[in-house]
Amino acid sequence: MKLWVEIHLIVLETPLSPRTMSNQTLVTEFILQGFSEHPEYHMLLFSCFLSLYSVALTGNILIILAITFNPGLHTPMYFFLFNLATMDIICTSSIMPKALEGLMSEESSISYGGCMAQLYFLTWSASSELLLLTVMAYDRYAAICHPLHYSTTMSKAFCSKLATGVWVLCAFNTAIHTGLMLRLNFCGSNVITHFFCEVPPLLLLSCSSTYVNSIMIVLADAFYGILNFLMTIVSYSFIISSILKMRTAEGKKKAFSTCSSHLIVVCMYYTAVFYAYISPVSSYSAEKSKLAGVLYTMLSPTLNPLIYTLRNKEVRAALRKLFSFSRN
Repeated sequence: MKLWVEIHLIVLETPLSPRTMSNQTLVTEFILQGFSEHPEYHMLLFSCFLSLYSVALTGNILIILAITFNPGLHTPMYFFLFNLATMDIICTSSIMPKALEGLMSEESSISYGGCMAQLYFLTWSASSELLLLTVMAYDRYAAICHPLHYSTTMSKAFCSKLATGVWVLCAFNTAIHTGLMLRLNFCGSNVITHFFCEVPPLLLLSCSSTYVNSIMIVLADAFYGILNFLMTIVSYSFIISSILKMRTAEGKKKAFSTCSSHLIVVCMYYTAVFYAYISPVSSYSAEKSKLAGVLYTMLSPTLNPLIYTLRNKEVRAALRKLFSFSRN
């Protein structure tokens, strides 16, 4: 679950009575506000979003293919990168088709079921990415701080368990939050002030109590956001300390190059998430949330494969081999 640390007490209003709710029509579809307040930019945004989506899909699929068909990349670091690329595809594909459709139409609507499905897959992939980035930080810690025991510590079986644990834990957590969202009643306004279905604007539309949802969100934030971030910081503290103790400049450069790509991705992802969700409720801004949404659902999945490709000789060599094989 992404960082909703801005505790949503704003939506903990007194729920409507059953009699009052019976006099209102329950919402069966939502209107995605998207960027309707800036119609003059729709074509520009459509072109930018389509380009980002195309690059994100192409880049992540190429990384998956390169790792799959190159035995030299069957190592823990690239195994986790394979999972990260898969998560990026799910994340951006759960958002972009509907966002592009909304930019080409006067009004973008999404069914109640479609909204819940979009919420599930977005939350699943985004929370999985947060957890996987922590796992990847631990992998780099084991490789740099304990190189002699690395192959034993990060065995194939252990890596498979870590990856499976990430997917299953986040799927279970997301199912709980989606289930809690399904129990809410939406009988007032159906306009979501975003270009996709996200937890904060949906809770603001609920006409029933969101107390349980808010408590579960805070617990998820504490685990996925704060705890994972601290664990990543601790891992890199040990990594940097270990690199600084190395005697040769060449050794320091080689050690840092093995984790620099991951560090850039971590900084970029957490910056977007913190920008969006670490703020008091009174300062919640739909515009800020949309900008952050672009950063972590489109820009991050687009840049991740570029960062790992441009800064990694092994991945570049695997891609060249893949292209030469396809020509033959």
